[in-house]
Amino acid sequence: PYDDSAPLTVKLLKNGTLKSYDGYPHGMLSTHPEVLNPDILAFIRS
Repeated sequence: PYDDSAPLTVKLLKNGTLKSYDGYPHGMLSTHPEVLNPDILAFIRS
């Protein structure tokens, strides 16, 4: 489950960051690209 793995996994990474999008559907990349695309692009550029 997400609550058991995601917060623990990000702690393993020296500069890890966990972004959660509460209330968004599983297909959020299709339904909310205006929110997610800037975050994905920032990740790729970092």
